[in-house]
Amino acid sequence: MKNFLDKDFLLSTKTAKELFHKYASKKPIADYHCHLNSKEVAQDRQFENINQMWLEGDHYKWRQMRSNGIEEKYITGNAPPREKFQKWVETLERAIGNPLYHWSHLELRRYFDYKGILNSETAQEVWDLCNRKLKERSMSARGIIKQSGVKVICTTDDPIDTLEWHKKIKEDKSFDVQVIPAWRPDKALNIEQPIFTDYINRLSKASDINIVSFTDFKGAFKKRLEFFISLGCRATDHAIEYITYVPASEKEVETIFEKKLKGNALTKEEELKYKTAFMIFAGQEYHKNDLVMELHYGCKRNNNTLAFDKLGPDIGYDCINNFAPSAQIVDFLNALNSTEQLPKTIIFSLNPNDNAAIGTILGCFQNASALSKIQQGSAWWFNDHKVGMIDQLTSLANLGILSNFVGMLTDSRSFLSYARHEYFRRILCNLIGEWVENGEYPYDIKMLSRIIEDISYDNAVRYFKFDI
Repeated sequence: MKNFLDKDFLLSTKTAKELFHKYASKKPIADYHCHLNSKEVAQDRQFENINQMWLEGDHYKWRQMRSNGIEEKYITGNAPPREKFQKWVETLERAIGNPLYHWSHLELRRYFDYKGILNSETAQEVWDLCNRKLKERSMSARGIIKQSGVKVICTTDDPIDTLEWHKKIKEDKSFDVQVIPAWRPDKALNIEQPIFTDYINRLSKASDINIVSFTDFKGAFKKRLEFFISLGCRATDHAIEYITYVPASEKEVETIFEKKLKGNALTKEEELKYKTAFMIFAGQEYHKNDLVMELHYGCKRNNNTLAFDKLGPDIGYDCINNFAPSAQIVDFLNALNSTEQLPKTIIFSLNPNDNAAIGTILGCFQNASALSKIQQGSAWWFNDHKVGMIDQLTSLANLGILSNFVGMLTDSRSFLSYARHEYFRRILCNLIGEWVENGEYPYDIKMLSRIIEDISYDNAVRYFKFDI
């Protein structure tokens, strides 16, 4: 029987161990999609206690605590931090098979040098140890980033954001990790939302363009995108229910846009026509500026209306949506490709049943402009566990070129979540190690090491053209 979380955790073969310890573990991190707060990086936030680091805004943990019957006051409520931590520990010790169990213990080992097991009996010991450690300068926001081996971070930012904290980070020569904005225009896309008109007014002010038409909007979009690019933006991101393709004439789109600004309700077809026109225009701009377009879809959000009314959005009441029409995804990509304006694109679906469909879509639009120009994103959100990662990697290998994969991202608000890169790399090395020792790929260490290093880091640097 293996010891829990020993040096060969998740590594079952000699080849897997060699690939991880000699190659994967040595590579830095390019975190091309996350939700870290740029202000906290700029100000080098020093956390007061482990509860702040673990439970502030972490809906992964909140969901599990609710499943364990914990009262909301200990989750998002005003209970004392020590009591919240205790309730999380009582949940964690029951979370056998859940990635949070592994992630939490990896974080304790890598950042706090705690080799024990966190449970109800050791909670006070861990609380005291972590809080003492957090007083050290090496455990500030920047300190954690540095000791994690991170070279570049792409945050997630709205087009109207001033990016003031990104400017401060860029001007600070004492911190050599790149923290660059990523363009996330969801509020401008979601024309059906009640806040849309107000948001357009705010975009008008941010861009200094009076937006009364879709043409005006496109001008404002371009102007703000140029501002993001001036601060190093290399990636764009869209969180959408599904990728639509319901084409319309320019005149129709102008009519729909103006109708919404006047406060009139839109039909579902009008909404889809606007979203299609928006995404086609956006894709063209991304291609022109050599930006990567990331498409995250397949989530149904804020499903518990009783909780939403009390607590608001993004608190852990989301689920997988099993509706994502592949035909519309293909038609959308084809519309951009037909005019030679398809940007590099990464497709993420929250539904693991979409793996094979995405794998076949990729092959329709590859060309010599980039290695695997169209990518399948890593196992995302509800899928970034051992089984989900293995399924995504295996499907991509079956239908595409796994060696060109841009690899893992954190998609997290936590500075400790870089342990997830280690988790992913161990799973990757074990999967490839098993293929080698099963005779499915030769033991060619020169090629194997290159594949592992590429997926771990180098592919992402080349694909996004990070200047590091």
